[in-house]
Amino acid sequence: MARGPALPTAPEKVKMRSTMSQDPSPTSPAFAPVGVDVEAVLAWLGERCAWLRAPVTWAKLAGGHSNLTYRVLDSAGNAFVLRRPPLGELLPSAHDMAREFNVMSALWPTAVPVPQPLALCEDKAVTGAIFYAMGAVEGRSLYNAEEAEAHVPEQLRRQHGFHFIDVLADLHAIDPQAVGLGDLGRAEAYVARQLKRWKASWDASRTCDLPDVERMHAYLSDRVPEQGPGRIVHGDYGLHNTISDAGGRIAAVVDWEISTLGDPLADLAYAINGWGKRGEVSRRLVKPSMAPGYPTDDELLERYAERTGMDLRDIDFYVAFNHWKTTCIIDGVLARYHHGQKSVEGVDIVGLEFGRDEALDKAVAAAERFGYRRL
Repeated sequence: MARGPALPTAPEKVKMRSTMSQDPSPTSPAFAPVGVDVEAVLAWLGERCAWLRAPVTWAKLAGGHSNLTYRVLDSAGNAFVLRRPPLGELLPSAHDMAREFNVMSALWPTAVPVPQPLALCEDKAVTGAIFYAMGAVEGRSLYNAEEAEAHVPEQLRRQHGFHFIDVLADLHAIDPQAVGLGDLGRAEAYVARQLKRWKASWDASRTCDLPDVERMHAYLSDRVPEQGPGRIVHGDYGLHNTISDAGGRIAAVVDWEISTLGDPLADLAYAINGWGKRGEVSRRLVKPSMAPGYPTDDELLERYAERTGMDLRDIDFYVAFNHWKTTCIIDGVLARYHHGQKSVEGVDIVGLEFGRDEALDKAVAAAERFGYRRL
């Protein structure tokens, strides 16, 4: 269902609401956002967005990982969001603003809700980094059950959960070639390549001995299901990377920087792992779906299968793979803390270690459903 007018047009005028995790407080026009040369950025945007009216107010948005994300409101009431990478030296493939913008531009005319892409600046001379502007979306990202209870009325949570999985099904139904994303990544052998990549990461930086990481890598590598047609995968799809409106709908999907082409069932299982099972207790967080009224993970799987017609007989493999991958990712983060590459101030190292071990336990539990045996 097409939605997109020619770009860039004025974003819809909306109330001051966050596209990330909390409502911002308006700032004064004199406020200088970190990492933004305000005069240069507004001049560049003004040449491409004729509706922009200075002066503007800025508010930094929470969430969005380490990227710098600001809500901007101009004097005519137009609200938009400006996003750029964090300051400092970055890995070549990290914080890819152009990738995010191009994916959203391709998806804007489709049934997948994304913020309206407005303008992409690839000239680093403007403010020291590639940045882009997108329309503001009313709603908020949800990180825990308390936020879900405050933002989504209980009677709407069931439909909210189903719309969450419907949006993912709609994404996976898109032919990448048809929307100009055929070169977004290498589509084939997605899981096999992921297993190789994260095993290499584990070998390079592991902080402890966990024999099941090694054994599960071999076990999973020998049992990778045959992949169907490659589809656009978000890579980190969860309520934290969507904007939920007050009516129990997903208003937009955000944070596309690691999106690529791959196996849609791996993307589905990642979302299901993040959804969690009803009654599940985790030391790390209480997930939004733990709020009363949400459908179960099994109900989401049934809904996805109904909408896509896909065979989910191997879903336990994908669940195990994603938990195993999470184990490797968390341990890599721990390694950077242990080696002094990141400040440990305010960081719950014990909690991270617990989260790593918890992810491995869940990986083993899923793999045991298709024959794996822990030592």
